[in-house]
Amino acid sequence: MADEKNKTTEETPTAPEAPEAAVSPEAGEAAAEAPAVDEASRPASEEAATPDAAPAVEPAAPEAEEPVADAAPVESVAAEEPAAPAAPKEPEVVLAPKERRAAKRAVKSAKVPTRAERSGEDRHADRVATRAKKAAERRTGRVRARAKASHEGPATTAPREHPDGTQKVRQGVVVSDKADKTITVRIDVARRHRRYKKIVRTSNTLHAHDESNDAKSGDTVIVRECRPLSRSKRWRLVQVVERAK
Repeated sequence: MADEKNKTTEETPTAPEAPEAAVSPEAGEAAAEAPAVDEASRPASEEAATPDAAPAVEPAAPEAEEPVADAAPVESVAAEEPAAPAAPKEPEVVLAPKERRAAKRAVKSAKVPTRAERSGEDRHADRVATRAKKAAERRTGRVRARAKASHEGPATTAPREHPDGTQKVRQGVVVSDKADKTITVRIDVARRHRRYKKIVRTSNTLHAHDESNDAKSGDTVIVRECRPLSRSKRWRLVQVVERAK
């Protein structure tokens, strides 16, 4: 091993030494006579002009040492811990529709504040006070109405005229006298059509009151309009014009 090291040292070439510059005796004397220049008194421009001068390097501030995370993260610790067993779910209780409605009503009634319990005498006193208040309001209203009416004066409305009514009179033929004090009369009507000028014959029946059952079937009679005597009678027998043959 020692031989190999000697060989490597012998084989490595050494750098040639720089030849020393020959200094003349005149240059040495001039350098000795030149005054020494103070480095501090040199101007900054000269320092910047000299390329060989290296800029002063400020010492770097010591970096804050990062704390060493001795403990493991919380998540990893939580992951390492065994998970707690889930609690068993309780079976859902299925209520009937009637029970659900009752539960909803109970919840709703619980939300509504209940009135304070009062005695019957208190409630009766409240009712009496309310009635008295309403009665006073009615009296006040009546007084105001009387005052207003007296101020305006009596109403001047023209009396309605009731002229004597003209009762209708019809002539017809008795078609039935089976009912007691009642006859059925057929009224024949012949009229000319307004547009075609043709004679149009129609008939209608009515019930008339016959107090003495005088008219018989087939008689020609005259009846007159009157007040309602029954559900269907609005006419009264006046005269028997012609007897049936």
